Amino acid sequence: MNVVRPTGPLPARVYWVRRLVVLGIPLLVIVLVVWWFAGRGDSAAEPGGTTTPAAEQGAEPAAEDQGDEGGVAACPAASLAVAITATATSFAEGSDPTFDLTITNSGTVACLVEAGTSQAEVLITSGSDRIWSSRDCAAAEAATNQLLIDAGDSHQQQLGWDRTRSAEGCPADLPAPNPGTYSATFTVQGAASQPTVFGLD
Repeated sequence: MNVVRPTGPLPARVYWVRRLVVLGIPLLVIVLVVWWFAGRGDSAAEPGGTTTPAAEQGAEPAAEDQGDEGGVAACPAASLAVAITATATSFAEGSDPTFDLTITNSGTVACLVEAGTSQAEVLITSGSDRIWSSRDCAAAEAATNQLLIDAGDSHQQQLGWDRTRSAEGCPADLPAPNPGTYSATFTVQGAASQPTVFGLD
């Protein structure tokens, strides 16, 4: 058999094309494999390759964990101005008293205020009689209500009282308050308001 000069019933050109196809396909595959591995090695080694952005993206959650309030200290009592005001001087029978509560950061930097029942309380009294406290029957989730207040800014909210009497431990069947004169105070993180006086008809 003559390997160099192909013989057969077909023209020699046909046999040469077949040989080139048979030999050329494996050679092309080898070249592509070498090029693919070489390309991956270059991109992994280069400082500006695809691995660098991935590493940078992995570092981002650490910064997000700090949150908007990261590093902000709690407000000292001396920098808090706390106020409570009854929305009326007297409340008619069947009308529940409401109060405007204000917390002002009088300091020079933003700080955090815990306005939940763990650190804040509205207390209603009549003379020496303790009538009601916002802590006595509060739900567990009301214990925490953290506020970020900028220097010189205030947080305001309104609180209603349903004319019931309460005590520590939230006992039931306590006597209802009688018509008369009452006062309410508001304390937050050691800062206390002046009392607001109101009447129940």
